Amino acid sequence: MATVLTVWGSPSATSRTGAVARHVAARLAADGHDVSTLAVRDLPAQALLHADFADPDLRAALARVADADALVIASPVYKAAYSGVLKTFLDVLPQFALRGKEILPVLTGGTPAHVLALDYALRPVLTSLGADHVAQGWFVHERFVTAAGGIQTEGVAPLEELADAFSARLRRPAAVA
Repeated sequence: MATVLTVWGSPSATSRTGAVARHVAARLAADGHDVSTLAVRDLPAQALLHADFADPDLRAALARVADADALVIASPVYKAAYSGVLKTFLDVLPQFALRGKEILPVLTGGTPAHVLALDYALRPVLTSLGADHVAQGWFVHERFVTAAGGIQTEGVAPLEELADAFSARLRRPAAVA
């Protein structure tokens, strides 16, 4: 099975995005994948902002990205784009850090108008980092998630279907060159 890193870029400790990311991670883990989570907000802000590659926590986070077969990238939408916390982390990744990796993008927000941030803000950055395949992502409206982490299944049922398809893609043997 695949090694999956779930990266969520919410600046909040009680995050709907974190709840959704953990929900997807649990679903992938239940399907047999080795799943771990990285909350970008827990990385040292000084190291992120100054791209301090000597910082051991930042180096460890970058190594986790390098070691993963696939990533779930989750973020709240602010001002029609993914969070600045996630942007800062993506900015310190090496140019082709996502080469050879499968990516599942997930966004959360308070209005359906933000759904376009998935394809117009996040997807271009993920592909510029070399992602081989960026799966169809999903936007989860905040009304389906409580800050305490409760998830209303009708609001995430389509995301669960996408996570299952993502999991199935990860189980396929790599194409022979």
